[in-house]
Amino acid sequence: MSAGELSVAFPWLSFGAVLLLSLQLPMVAVLLSRLLVGPVRRPPLKAQKSSLNQLGSVSIVVPTLNEAQRIGPCLDGLTRQGYEVREILVVDSRSTDDTVAMVQRYQARDPRIRLFTDSPLPPGWVGRPWALDYGFRHSHPDSTWILGLDADTQPRPGLAAALAAAMAQENYDLVSLAPQFILKSPGEFWLQPALLITLVYRFGPVGTPVSDPQRVMANGQCFMVRRSLLEALDGYQAAQGSFCDDVTLARYAATQGARVGFWDGCQLLRVRMYEGVAETWREWGRSLDLKDAAPRLQVWWDLLFLGLVQGLPWVLVPLLWAIAWSNVGDWSLTLSILLAVNMGLLLLRLGLQGAIATAYDFHGATGAWAFWLSPLADLAAVVRIGLSSSRRPTQWRGREYPVN
Repeated sequence: MSAGELSVAFPWLSFGAVLLLSLQLPMVAVLLSRLLVGPVRRPPLKAQKSSLNQLGSVSIVVPTLNEAQRIGPCLDGLTRQGYEVREILVVDSRSTDDTVAMVQRYQARDPRIRLFTDSPLPPGWVGRPWALDYGFRHSHPDSTWILGLDADTQPRPGLAAALAAAMAQENYDLVSLAPQFILKSPGEFWLQPALLITLVYRFGPVGTPVSDPQRVMANGQCFMVRRSLLEALDGYQAAQGSFCDDVTLARYAATQGARVGFWDGCQLLRVRMYEGVAETWREWGRSLDLKDAAPRLQVWWDLLFLGLVQGLPWVLVPLLWAIAWSNVGDWSLTLSILLAVNMGLLLLRLGLQGAIATAYDFHGATGAWAFWLSPLADLAAVVRIGLSSSRRPTQWRGREYPVN
């Protein structure tokens, strides 16, 4: 079929190509503006020894709910932090497994560990910010920093000292760290990096400065806040009903003039978030839209952005090649440009896969080979975020929440 015959057979083809280019090219420009700062981003935070001026400056809060299978490595890491850690407050939300007994065993080894049971969850609150708020209000008033850590994290020695020193030296009020992820099965290695890349596309590489408070990113797995800032914000009140309380609180703090950072902590923090690809899809996928921390227009704009620059190329490139191979005449310029743009997006995506490799612990993981196939899950990742963008969770980490 010649180019002219192709136009007659598919009169919408050229119009469709022009329309797609008019939508994609501005999005590509936005994407490149975010990614081009990657080479000058802040390097990963490194461990640091405790110093005398840090003595007792950090209170750590760990919220728990049925974490007996995961909290051991977390407490191991916390007991190895230096004398900058004044106290480790484990705030349990009435676990029904052996979480409390395990924490009590660690208490016998480290007197800094304090075990609390939080008050019943008030209406309008989500469990995690409520436990963090409870821990903050029971922390020692002389601590300069409040460090929230999830029970599934595995902190390395020198984490608290390094964070406190860097934040004090650079005058930050709130900093969270991106961890190194521990994955196991091929399904996890296939899906999880594609979900992670959606954050890189929307907010740029970790460690890059952000001027717009509504584009601030954060990670509640490791979230250090200056105590004076939390007091000024009245604790976690601003994020009480948010299922992404970390981003909600960080953005609210930024709007109040706080200096907020999101740094690379892959050398100091590891995390085993979910067990298997199904749990990753269900639990992490439904919070990555960040709808509780952003206006609805921004949520849907970001979804359109991901669809055009991350998901659509995997559909368009095979389709355009099929059209090209069926055309024995000249290949139209518009289709050539569209193909080149989307081929470029795929090449960029493959390059990013290598760039995020340091965010994963491949040691001993039998499914690690599937990491390099993860770009093929991009379309599924975009679909997953789309599915959750209009749905508020009714169940989260063992708790039930009202539909509205």
